[in-house]
Amino acid sequence: MTTFSSLLQLAALGSLSSAACSALAVDTSQWKCETCPFEKEGRSGTVQVGVDAVSNDSQKFGDFTGLNKKGGYLDLSGDVRYRGDNGVYGKLVASDLGLESRAISFDGGREGLYTLKLGYAEIPRFQAEGAQTPFLGNGGSRLTLPASFAGGFPDTASMPLSTTLQPIDVNSKRQRFDAGFGWLFGEQWSTQLTYRRDVRDGLQRIAGSFSTSAAQMVAPLDQTTDQLELSATYATRRLQLTVGYQLSVFRNGEPSLSWSNPFTPLVAGASTGQLALPPGNQFHQLLATAGYEITPTVRFSGDLAFGRMTQDESFLPITANASLAPTVPALPGQSLQGEVNTFNASARVTAQPIDRLNLTARYERNERDNKTSSLSYPAVQTDTFVGATPRINQPFSFFQNRFKLSGDYRGPGSLRTSLGVDQDDIERTLQEVATTRETTVWGRVEGRAIENLLLQLKLAHGQRDGSNYGIATWIAPPENPLMRKFYLADRRRDSAGARADFTAKEGVTLGITGDYAKDDYNASTIGLTQARTYAWGGDLSAALTEQTQLYAFVQTERIRSDQAGSQVFAAPDWTARNLDNSTSVGFGVKQLAMGGKLELSGDVVLTRLRNDIAINAGGTSPPFPTITTTVDRLRVKAVYQLQKNLSLVGSLWHERYDSTDWHLDGVFPATITNLLAFGDQPPRYRVNVVQFAVRYRF
Repeated sequence: MTTFSSLLQLAALGSLSSAACSALAVDTSQWKCETCPFEKEGRSGTVQVGVDAVSNDSQKFGDFTGLNKKGGYLDLSGDVRYRGDNGVYGKLVASDLGLESRAISFDGGREGLYTLKLGYAEIPRFQAEGAQTPFLGNGGSRLTLPASFAGGFPDTASMPLSTTLQPIDVNSKRQRFDAGFGWLFGEQWSTQLTYRRDVRDGLQRIAGSFSTSAAQMVAPLDQTTDQLELSATYATRRLQLTVGYQLSVFRNGEPSLSWSNPFTPLVAGASTGQLALPPGNQFHQLLATAGYEITPTVRFSGDLAFGRMTQDESFLPITANASLAPTVPALPGQSLQGEVNTFNASARVTAQPIDRLNLTARYERNERDNKTSSLSYPAVQTDTFVGATPRINQPFSFFQNRFKLSGDYRGPGSLRTSLGVDQDDIERTLQEVATTRETTVWGRVEGRAIENLLLQLKLAHGQRDGSNYGIATWIAPPENPLMRKFYLADRRRDSAGARADFTAKEGVTLGITGDYAKDDYNASTIGLTQARTYAWGGDLSAALTEQTQLYAFVQTERIRSDQAGSQVFAAPDWTARNLDNSTSVGFGVKQLAMGGKLELSGDVVLTRLRNDIAINAGGTSPPFPTITTTVDRLRVKAVYQLQKNLSLVGSLWHERYDSTDWHLDGVFPATITNLLAFGDQPPRYRVNVVQFAVRYRF
């Protein structure tokens, strides 16, 4: 393939007359593009093989990483690329093949004709540290208890836990399969078919109760989600049009869980409980998108989608208590026969009426029309008794209209100003507030105060007002009429943000940022009354030399919220303040040594999280214990080039994690008399991971 070394050469040659070109008789056969982004023809790639050594066991450290056990792991990664002279290309990338967090993907095809994509990935999850349970049959749909639990016990202190508790790993894995195929028909038509399957299996935390007693347990995970999308696209210079169909099918191989009651039954027959797990469902959607250039300065784009969700899984038996069943009225049907129709549409117009001024107008319409029948169901309370008031399912629906107008003006020099207004109107059915309208006005300006100082400022003010706040008559017992749900209540929101970027010298930049937000719920007597967010940070990047680069950052955020409540279904008689603080500090450096043969890099990140909850209920109201999380992470890596295509890779990863959480601290299986708990404690670990590998390029 013959290419030119730069566009400047092309321009220069293009300006010569044909006579001059003939006289020059330039030989271009040896010209090559050294800076072009195109991959070279042929095959190339990288293979890395080595070993990772983990110093300690930790379920928390293994969450997402797969490094949950002490010992050695295979380090196997790599990539292969191919490009032929006939337009055929392919790229295969694999990472962490020796771990449970492995991934592999392929992207290939033939330019101008077809594309092919394949992928596979695993994500491990570990959700409890040191959990224990007396239940047997974990991983199945039926949990039983040892023979020593026959008849149950009045409280956890009297249970034979010392001889029946067993460790249990509450872990699961998500496997994802991806496939896609695209075909191009000439220069204007193309089609795309994509498929994705997500499989989740393992265990998940769950809890079940019998009136005043409860137990923590595990439920089986055997869930599959299949997603399919088929689309066709027509594109010219002025018009782009796509139509498609989307399908999502969710299946649950374990639709329910039943368990033996470890406590003394409150009524005859209440020795076994049951819970429904997520039901299978489907979603179908037809969609279309379009874009059209009306004039060189005016463009329209829009999209349209019609969807339908269905759920028709069979109901569980009305109760697992054989003694209670004869007294319970029959269910109104064998299944929910749920159906929800959705509609989504948007239209967007952009225009440039004069030079430097861009205008944008956007409208969105979103509908969720719940067609599920509203029926009356017997209110069986934890297989113990039948409530006096039946429960009626409520087919909630909403209709939303969004309007957005904005303008962007580029002034003289680097000055840029943006203004806009957004309006969000929502109409709801079977909600305490029928309609809400939220209007937000915002502005943003940026420019250079001096040549090496860029300043940015943004301001916004929003006001949400709703119709009269009613009372949810379908909830039993009824809610306090003074309560206001934060997403329905009237609210005033103000926010501001600023950033400064300073270039000290070439290759050295410093940034400082600050943000503030304030939410006031002035009309809320009970519920969330106000919230404040303060955030600031700084970042530094410096290329000191061609061999030395470094960066540093600090980021802190403080969120405070206040709420009011009532213990006696009347006016507020207590208030609470929730305060969250988070701070992260980081530093990193990259150094080239030994004439570029040795690449050294390292980074340190320190994170501190803190949560304080204070209650004022009159008299002595001690605050909740503080929740804290501390994470210190250090990574150091070295790559030494033995030969042109052979390198040695070594790294050290140290991580320390400490936390305190009053939800878990000191709560063992028998700590609470009416709760049989897992007894897992807040995660704390110190783990080192040492890596050594050989990297080969070809």
